[in-house]
Amino acid sequence: MTEALAPSYDAIIVGSGPGGATVARQLARRGWRVLVLEQGSAAPLAGTLKQVASIAAVPGKGMFIGRDASLLVQGVAAGGSSTINFATAANPPLAMFAAHGIDLGPALNQLRAELPIGPLPDALVGPMAARIMQAARSLGIDWQKLDKMIRPSTCRSGCWRCAYGCPFGAKWSARDFLDEAGRHGAQLFDRARVERVLFEDGRASGVEFERGGQLQVASAPVVVLAGGGVGSPRLLHASGLRGRTSSFFSDPVIAVMGSVGGIDGGAEVPMAAGVRFDALGITLADMTLPKPMYQGFTAQAGRFDRLFAHRRTLSIMVKIRDEIGGAVGPRWASKPLQAPDRQKLDQGVGMARDILAAAGATHVFQSRHFAAHPGGSVRIGDGVDSDLQAAGAENLFVCDASVIPQAWGLPPTLTLLCLGTRLGEHLAAR
Repeated sequence: MTEALAPSYDAIIVGSGPGGATVARQLARRGWRVLVLEQGSAAPLAGTLKQVASIAAVPGKGMFIGRDASLLVQGVAAGGSSTINFATAANPPLAMFAAHGIDLGPALNQLRAELPIGPLPDALVGPMAARIMQAARSLGIDWQKLDKMIRPSTCRSGCWRCAYGCPFGAKWSARDFLDEAGRHGAQLFDRARVERVLFEDGRASGVEFERGGQLQVASAPVVVLAGGGVGSPRLLHASGLRGRTSSFFSDPVIAVMGSVGGIDGGAEVPMAAGVRFDALGITLADMTLPKPMYQGFTAQAGRFDRLFAHRRTLSIMVKIRDEIGGAVGPRWASKPLQAPDRQKLDQGVGMARDILAAAGATHVFQSRHFAAHPGGSVRIGDGVDSDLQAAGAENLFVCDASVIPQAWGLPPTLTLLCLGTRLGEHLAAR
């Protein structure tokens, strides 16, 4: 049984990550009646292992195991992956988008002036990040603090909850924009799984979604899909607008770890500093993880001898810009590494091992690769046009990492905020 939802809306946003939350804020500010449908929960962030597992470790929902046994994770909750990411703000590659007629410069300037973006003060750079930075610089590597979306006045030194969902309000997430949209009248329905987009005369007219065991319909003349690199291509397929599978990128990561003496750490902001080799498609950064996550990596690598060395183990993230490939399907997502990807990871791991050696680390080992940035599955110039309107459907737009037009290798949050700001202004001006 399908029940119509009243009243109708001016816009329906499917997904509440950085892209969707930004569009919702932009439109609600202008008086639009906005409905946001989020598959995950909007429960307050508690910073607990139990909650982060429900957000990113449910197989087939927030976690996917590839054919090569690699892990792909994403955040399924109000705020999307921004609730559990490391809050790193990387500028969008403006030239990449300019090649498609998209100028993100004005939105970037606006957001940088508004949001808490900047490097951490020294007092919030933990001892492990500082030790790695010193070792990298001793090798002549230009290791610098990274811009973070963190409020230093609220952030706590010796805290490990960035990856669990900050319960203190120190880390910016898309929930901030969702809250603002709500203050302007937008409605948020969590635990609402959208089944398909509805059309009339070739134009989007609403969505069908399941909530509380009941199938419902919500109507609006504008629909924005912001379900992420996995969710959006699936919805387009379910709505008859895309093939069964879509290729994508995932930004694979390997953690390289080694133990040192004279340090008592394990609780600090990850990715406080690092270095990007854009020409190589390799990024390195410190990556101190909470103890259960660290122990998961050690068990995965078979290094049970290091299981209880968390407080003295330095960890370096090696992330690469991978080739687009693999497939997002109706019930799965898999992204095996290609030969160029393996070469990049090997090169990055070699750099990380050199840095750990300079830091005096022993018992060095590495994790298997995993990934947390699925995107490029509905690319600009292919699945959507320069206004992010979906191919083959009027008034249906996509605004999430799936629209990124090329292989990536960067933290995408700030780019998605820029795209959402631009799309919101475009829709409001129509």
